[in-house]
Amino acid sequence: MKRLLRFLFIAIVLFWTFLPIYLMLKVSFSPAEEIMSQNPPLLIHSVTLDHWKDVFQSGNLWQPLTKSLTVAFSVMILALLIAAPAAYALSRISYRLAIGIILFIFFARMLPDVQMAMPVSVYFIRLGLLDANLGLILAHLIRVLPIVTWILLSVFKTIPIDIEEQAEIDGAGRFQIIKRIALPLAMPGIIVSAIFAFLFSWDEFIYAMYLCLGNKTLPLMVYYYVNRAGWFGAATFSTIIAIPVLIVTLLLQRYLKADYLAGAVKG
Repeated sequence: MKRLLRFLFIAIVLFWTFLPIYLMLKVSFSPAEEIMSQNPPLLIHSVTLDHWKDVFQSGNLWQPLTKSLTVAFSVMILALLIAAPAAYALSRISYRLAIGIILFIFFARMLPDVQMAMPVSVYFIRLGLLDANLGLILAHLIRVLPIVTWILLSVFKTIPIDIEEQAEIDGAGRFQIIKRIALPLAMPGIIVSAIFAFLFSWDEFIYAMYLCLGNKTLPLMVYYYVNRAGWFGAATFSTIIAIPVLIVTLLLQRYLKADYLAGAVKG
């Protein structure tokens, strides 16, 4: 009975999770007359690539896709380069002081994005960063850095200080300890942080709406298609948006190991 209940619970969760994704795929690959009928079927009966051809031939795909990929990967790399050293330093000081600093950093996340986006966008426009990738990258870092720093602080806290002390006794310097011990042991957490940084930047909408008037990102194009081009173009664009997320997650998840600290401390 317990196995049956567990199986039913998992099945309900999977159904609830994947049903919107399936409907999105169905709309993007189904003929218009099948979807717009009075009783549209749940299963895919016929497949058409007309909606995908329309999107690829519209001229509205490659520039937003390139911009979104450039910004998302740049935010992911810069967030790790900034947050990893900061989180490691915070993990080696007083816990109360570290939490205080983290809460101060999280102050930027306590405000709604709409409230933050307006003054930030006005300042960036004055700097000439309108429609520039650099302006969007810096804006995304405002919302990404606190999350990544918080995750990495928890990760570095799990690394026993005894390992670093043993390495220091053996003659390793602080830089060598960070490079050869702290970073390799924290790699699963760094990968998780990288995925979160990519996702937070990839699907960001508010800052992109203020800072991208000519060169739009993919989320802005989905908004455009929902309001002007109809369901089929929006479903196709939404499917395209989901593909890089799946690829990045599948490529990075192989570096995740649950027992990466097992046996790290001896004697």
